[in-house]
Amino acid sequence: MTWTNWGRCETAHPTEVLRPKTVQAVCDAVIRATATGRLIKVVGSGHSFTGIAVAPDIQLDLGALAGVLDVDRERKRVTVGGGTPLWQLTRLLARHGLALENMGDIDRQTISGAISTGTHGTGLAFGGLATQVVGLTLVSGTGELVRIDEEQSSEWLPAARVGLGALGIIVEVTLQCVPGFAIHAIERVEPVDDVVATFDERCTHTDHFEFYWFPHTDTAFTKANIRLPAYTPLESTNRVSQWIEEELLENGVLGAICAAGSALPAAVPTLNRTVTRFLSDREHTQRSDRVFTSPRRVRFREMEYAVPYESMDAAFDEVRSLIAERGWRISFPIEVRAAAADENWLSTAYGRRSAYIAVHRYVRDDPTDYFAAVEQIMRRYDGRPHWGKMHNRTATNLRDSYPRFDDFLAVREKLDPRRTFANDYLHRVLGE
Repeated sequence: MTWTNWGRCETAHPTEVLRPKTVQAVCDAVIRATATGRLIKVVGSGHSFTGIAVAPDIQLDLGALAGVLDVDRERKRVTVGGGTPLWQLTRLLARHGLALENMGDIDRQTISGAISTGTHGTGLAFGGLATQVVGLTLVSGTGELVRIDEEQSSEWLPAARVGLGALGIIVEVTLQCVPGFAIHAIERVEPVDDVVATFDERCTHTDHFEFYWFPHTDTAFTKANIRLPAYTPLESTNRVSQWIEEELLENGVLGAICAAGSALPAAVPTLNRTVTRFLSDREHTQRSDRVFTSPRRVRFREMEYAVPYESMDAAFDEVRSLIAERGWRISFPIEVRAAAADENWLSTAYGRRSAYIAVHRYVRDDPTDYFAAVEQIMRRYDGRPHWGKMHNRTATNLRDSYPRFDDFLAVREKLDPRRTFANDYLHRVLGE
């Protein structure tokens, strides 16, 4: 049996695949694995570009442990199964008049996979998805069911929220939700220099702001999202216009241009300038999750780094200069976002406001040299790599970037002393 992730950059050949239908079945599987010295890993939707979910032995699919398990209407808290995909979660929450406070731009991940890798959205006043976790239940390396929340083992919560799959198998997650809300989205095509110069002002005065720069052009595509009450009338763009923008331009045209650029790299600058001419300004008001997320049908590989918020402009300028100096032909846009500081030990935003710079390469293009050179720039700014996106960092140099790194390892020692949940990726980023 062969498993491959969405980005076609990681492959696993598990010796056994289990699809437990109950939490007890998960406990039993872990007990058997630990007793026989085997390894067991959970796989979600496969949207991580790293080997974090690669199962070297037993692969566990939590697809049957999905859905809403409990709703606390008074406190606006919802407990869901660890295998619940985000797209399903947002629809279930909407039925209860609730929503996630913030989201990333993809909703295919499972909730346990998304928080474990530090998935985040944008918005200087908002943390990553894991900051919305107020409790979780996991199966430890001994097969024990462990509840971690504000009342039970609370000291482990900052470690478990972004646990990299190293502490246990998350079977339940309790989320602090907010009342459902709408978003007015404003999308503009603007000169990239103007956007960079006013990035702080835009992030400070807009609920959620991000931009995409198309290499070899002077153009950026900006997205500014303004939060509105749920009762706000929803106003979509013309359906034909929306289809052209989201499906034809963002997916169809982008895919065609990437494919053409892969076959003929010299044409990439002209192709990028062509695609920017197709982009246009638009505004629309939709339910929050429908604005936060977008379909992604063009396969790619990605590396993303979090740098101190104040370093964004300098780091971004170095990446622009790097592409020009090396003569690379990069068809995929670079994405820039920002997020609030948080207290989760292995969060890329731990202890500091962060700007995120993400670079991509089309699935048929080799990202090795490009990603390695960008990574060197990010490291000069004390950048921290996204755990679910490609990077070359190891435990030796990651320890300096995370003040609570050794505290996390101490929790791992208690919850998985025999390393039942280990794989090559975790050995590299956490050590033995």
